[in-house]
Amino acid sequence: MDSVGEISDDLPLPPYVTKEDVVFALRAVVVHAAEQRPDGERCRKDEAPHPCRLHRWGRRVLKLRGLTDGEVQTLIAGGTVALR
Repeated sequence: MDSVGEISDDLPLPPYVTKEDVVFALRAVVVHAAEQRPDGERCRKDEAPHPCRLHRWGRRVLKLRGLTDGEVQTLIAGGTVALR
């Protein structure tokens, strides 16, 4: 629960983030990317409003691992960054 009476639909984070989790999270961010539609941004994979649950989960895992938004964008573009 986020606050009194609210239930979050976010996926739970792993207790600690391994390199394997980073691979899964990066795949979630890439596969569940935004796509512009007439009714607004939608998830390319499941057509939910963007960011969808898996995209949010992937971003949260990568942030928990210590990656900045810029480093995530570098990884998405096929670059490399040093994992902490």
